[in-house]
Amino acid sequence: MTSTGPDGRAGIDAALVRRLLAAQFPQWSRLPVVPVAADGWDNRTYRLGDHMTVRLPTAAGYAPAVDKECEWLPRLAPLLPTAIPTILAKGAPAEGYPYPWSVRRWLPGETASSGRIHDMAQFATDVAEFILALQRCDTTGAPLAGPHSFHRGSSPAHYEDETRRCIAVLGSCIDTAWATDVWQAALAAEWHGAPVWFHGDVGANNLLVKDGELSAVIDFGTSGVGDPACDLTIAWTMFREDSREAFRQAVGQDDGTWARARGWALWKSALTVTDCSDPRDERIATHLEVINAVLTDHERFA
Repeated sequence: MTSTGPDGRAGIDAALVRRLLAAQFPQWSRLPVVPVAADGWDNRTYRLGDHMTVRLPTAAGYAPAVDKECEWLPRLAPLLPTAIPTILAKGAPAEGYPYPWSVRRWLPGETASSGRIHDMAQFATDVAEFILALQRCDTTGAPLAGPHSFHRGSSPAHYEDETRRCIAVLGSCIDTAWATDVWQAALAAEWHGAPVWFHGDVGANNLLVKDGELSAVIDFGTSGVGDPACDLTIAWTMFREDSREAFRQAVGQDDGTWARARGWALWKSALTVTDCSDPRDERIATHLEVINAVLTDHERFA
């Protein structure tokens, strides 16, 4: 991850971060504050000196993640095979900023991409091992899937109307009959298992790579306990052919979980494409490819 990027998104800028630090954590107030280049949507992240970051939610819907991560990441970290964020301090609303925020230890590495990974099949296996280790973590008192996880970990039926609308809009781009079949199969494969931990957004943007290998998993804002199907969507969003098969074999899961995972991937990619107002947006081709891969896998495995 590099440490320079644009400033001011969502009304959050480096000057605000410096004011918050001066008021609440003066011991860090003299350190440089620089926006990171690889910034997420739900939060703004700033590099704080050489060894820390400051992370601030961009809207009210993302704010509950701060308390959740502060409470649960320290409990999960010792049980996982890959580094996850370490929370150093939790900040309070102030200086005109209305949400809680956090200071974290900097995790070295770069956002995952095929060009930065030495062996994609091994990388896929490592991601699968992380998911399985997370599923084995104790769920006592953990947050059940719901609004805080944007319903990841719940049934994909929460997005029923939205998904069917998107499929209809994409009628000229995808096989709508087959996509509808994928969605119906996802809804029919109801989950009846005991709740397990899920990350909620296992994707390239939340995986860090160092020396060509998986080094950290970040952004647990949509995490919780429930149905782990949502964590399998990386099979289509990042992996291809050999690496997809390596992931499938390593992560296991039953047929119903994979059916729901295809539903989650279809929903997200169809929504992304329909929300793109610029026909030249490169995300359109990327997510249409994801949808086609999902449809192909449905034909193969359903």
